[in-house]
Amino acid sequence: MYKVFVDHKPVIFIESKDVVKKQASVKASDIVSFPKGIRLLLRTQASIDAPLQIICDDPKASFKAVFADFLKIKAAGGLVQRKELFLMIKRKGLWDIPKGKIDKKEAKEDAAIREVAEECGIDGHKITEPLVVTYHTMKFKGRWALKRTDWYMMKYKGPSAVTPQIKEGITKVKWMKEDHMLAIRGRTYGSINEVLDAYVRHSKKKRKKQLKKKLEALEALESKS
Repeated sequence: MYKVFVDHKPVIFIESKDVVKKQASVKASDIVSFPKGIRLLLRTQASIDAPLQIICDDPKASFKAVFADFLKIKAAGGLVQRKELFLMIKRKGLWDIPKGKIDKKEAKEDAAIREVAEECGIDGHKITEPLVVTYHTMKFKGRWALKRTDWYMMKYKGPSAVTPQIKEGITKVKWMKEDHMLAIRGRTYGSINEVLDAYVRHSKKKRKKQLKKKLEALEALESKS
């Protein structure tokens, strides 16, 4: 399955066997050309929890075909955690997560670290693990573009002081509690919803591993007694 946000609407490329009934869908063959196909996607009803399904035999091939004429942009960003708080930015009136374009010959991990530093004014944050990859469409210098963003979980132990990168349209940087951060879901950019959902999955998996370790430690103690 491939997922992309078109005008912040979620669109998934999916095989017929995986289609969810009572959820909007179109056949890949109906999206015959660019930009006609994109106009079709924009007209179709879709929501954060009910993405438009593009039915196809080969999701990867159909995904590439639909966006073949798009300018390709690569970006990277990070969800930074400091103790029990998470770093969020406000861009163009909506809460967002720091990210930016990858420079030529720059590793995506280095770009993620750099963009967080530039947009939020912090230093010393480190990647702990990959989180998710998102795709979304945008207009760039008058052309349709498809942006791929590699997201990472990051840890930070430095001071809480932050500075928004005003020239990039960032008006505020804030450390948020987890529940406050997750509450922006549905009221932010489409791809950011995907990052938040990925964090929830990551958090559940992490807690499950921690619980397993505790149980194993208890069992080890009991076996010794």
